[in-house]
Parts: sequence; structure tokens; C-alpha cells
Amino acid sequence: MKKLLLTLIACAALGFFWYQFSLRPLDRSSIARHTVKIESGLSVKQIALLLQKKNVVRSPNAFMLYVRLKGSEASLQAGKFVLLPSMSTKEIVEILHTGKADEAIITIPEGFNIVQIDALMVEKGFMDGGEIIDCVRTCNFSFFDFLPPEAGLADRAGIIEGYLFPDTYYVTKDDFRPKFFIERLLTTFKKRVIETHGEEIGNSGRDLHELITMASLIEKETRTEAERSIVAGILWKRYDHGRGLGVDATVRYIIDKPTERITTADLNTNSPYNTRKFRGLPPGPIASPGLKSIMAALRPKESAYWYYLHGDDGQIRYAESNEEHNINRHNYIQ
Repeated sequence: MKKLLLTLIACAALGFFWYQFSLRPLDRSSIARHTVKIESGLSVKQIALLLQKKNVVRSPNAFMLYVRLKGSEASLQAGKFVLLPSMSTKEIVEILHTGKADEAIITIPEGFNIVQIDALMVEKGFMDGGEIIDCVRTCNFSFFDFLPPEAGLADRAGIIEGYLFPDTYYVTKDDFRPKFFIERLLTTFKKRVIETHGEEIGNSGRDLHELITMASLIEKETRTEAERSIVAGILWKRYDHGRGLGVDATVRYIIDKPTERITTADLNTNSPYNTRKFRGLPPGPIASPGLKSIMAALRPKESAYWYYLHGDDGQIRYAESNEEHNINRHNYIQ
């Protein structure tokens, strides 16, 4: 009997230590973040197995036991959560119980301009409409010395347009501030572009503002990675030879007409952003280019082509002469 009692005590002690150990963070030093989607109607066991699969808990059994001991089975919320391996089981259960994660995932798509970024943050519930646009006009960003002078740039975006690096960001709603968010995107641009490719930019013969402006045109004008460097070569060649760039996206940008058909009146818009009417680059970027478009502007591919267009089938056609370009237009655009 005494031996049995000691065995039971030892098993209980081992169980207790296992339980306490299993509630600890999987990896306290990890900076990884995992998006976990909890579907409505999942059982505690199904949630526990999902969390194990996502590498955020040590033991699904310990998770289930903790939830049941706390009486939280019915209070775990459905939704999408950002969970970290550095969280304890207690912290994870608290997040699932309240239905509110500390962070939300925000993806700024390549090719978005500041008006679209503002609308995205409104849609995600971070702010009222116009707060980012207002900050762009009134906040001080002089710390970022790579930004261009303000003269001649579009009023709605000023010196910031094109420099908000498109990427996925983890953002906290409770302390969200438009200025801090903008500074974070500018800092990412500095790290991913200037600090990584600064030497190549300096040796390119182009200044940073020219490159980012051209990259924004490439971002809006191309649909596949294979097109980028070729279109970059065409546009730089036209620019260097003093020919008009003829990029419809610049017209759409300045008249804020992203999708509707462009009219003859639109093409006659009297703005230096209108590259269908004025030669040279527009005064500044028309969107935030992704790194691939920036690298295409930095490393254009030489070719015999002077023209390109996308047909109604979505395929790009290149041409060496205006005559060939007009034939492509007749054959592939209705």
C-alpha cells in the first residue's frame, strides 16, 4: 500500500510538472507571428490541434485541460488571430476568449497610392477617412532625408507618394497613429531599398527620385515579372531620347480615375503628370512600387523595341516602330 501511495504521489508530481511545463511558451525568444483562423463551431480539441499545427502551443492536451479547468470551453471566439510562439497558453486563451488579438495583419499591395492606402486603413477599422492624406500634407517627415523636395508634386500626396513601401505589416489598433504608421513604411523603404541597394543606386546615373518615379510607372504598366525589365528599358530609352512616355496610368493618377475609360478630354489634362501630353517623367511617383519594379528600373533590359501595349487578351506586344505598334493596336485592341 505504501509503495502504491508513493507511486501515485510520484505520478501526480510528474503530471503537475508536465502540465506547468506545457503551459509555457513554445519558444520565448521567437519573433515569429502566425495567423490562426478559428472557424465557428470548432471544438476545444480541434482548436488545440490547430494551435499545435501552427506551432504556437507545446501540448494540445495541456491546452484542453487548461481551458476546461478555467471553464472557458464555450467562450473561445471564432476569428482570425495573430499568435506568437513566445506566448504562454494562458495568454493565447485570453486572446481567444476576448476575441481580440493584439495585432492585425495589414498588407499594402504593390501599386497602391496614398489615397488607396488611406481607404484601406479605413476599411480595416483603424481610422476615419482622410487621416493619412491629412498627415501627408501636414506632418513633418524631414527626418527622412531621402524624400524629394515638395515643389511640383501632387497636392494630395506631396513628398510621400511612392516611398511607402508595400509589404505586410503587423499593426496594433489601440495605439494606431497615422504619422507613426507612415514613418514605419518609410523606414521599411529605407531599409529595403536605400540600405540594401544604395551603392547600385548611386552608380546608376539616375537619382533616387527618378528611379522611384520610373518604378511606379513600371508597377502600373506591367502585369508579369517578365515584362518589367523590358518595359523599363523601353521607357528609359524614350526618356533619354526626349520622346514622350505616353503612360496612361499617369493620366489616371492625376485625374483620380483608376478604372473608367479614359476620354480625349482626359488625355488633354493640363498637368505635368500627364505623360500623354508632356515629355519626360511626371514630377513624382504615381504609386508605391514593389521591390521588383524598383529593381527593373535600376536594371532595365535593352531591346530594339520603342513601343508596347497590352491586348484585350492581356498579353503584351512589343514593337520597333510606330507603324508596327499601330498594327498591334488594330489587331489586338477592340
